[in-house]
Amino acid sequence: MSANPRPPVRVIAGHTLRPMTLASLEGVVALETEVYAFPWTRGNFVDSLAAGYTAWTLNGNGGELLAYCVAMRGAGEMHLLNITVAPAARRRGHARRLLDALVAESRDVQAERLWLEVRLANVDAQRTYQRLGFVKVGVRKGYYPAPAGAREDAVVMSRIIEPAIGGADALE
Repeated sequence: MSANPRPPVRVIAGHTLRPMTLASLEGVVALETEVYAFPWTRGNFVDSLAAGYTAWTLNGNGGELLAYCVAMRGAGEMHLLNITVAPAARRRGHARRLLDALVAESRDVQAERLWLEVRLANVDAQRTYQRLGFVKVGVRKGYYPAPAGAREDAVVMSRIIEPAIGGADALE
């Protein structure tokens, strides 16, 4: 089962972008658990694949999992649900590669806007998203689970997806 038959496999800057599959979930769930205090479960990923969400892994030359993302398409927009980069692979442009591919996918399906939420405390991610053309549009109170049963606000950000001008999008 594949969340998105397009792209079957794509090479971006020497790394391989491929659809997330059930076979790739062992590594995805392991990385998710390593990175987040409140990780998605295997069931969350399985449900996303079964629903046909856009879901990709980005792998290095040796096949190692560098990053992944999951996004949901709907009513003229795309919603990024999860994007994760392995701690050892951060600050090397992997999130940008995934987001560039997601913007291209959004254009292909004629989505007009790409949405996401990010923890209020995750200022580094917010800055990254801003550099990539996202703007803050609001706050969701108590959106994320936090330690000791508390909740953390989410910053809602979006990016307008401009139609492609004269050809394929560059991914770098």
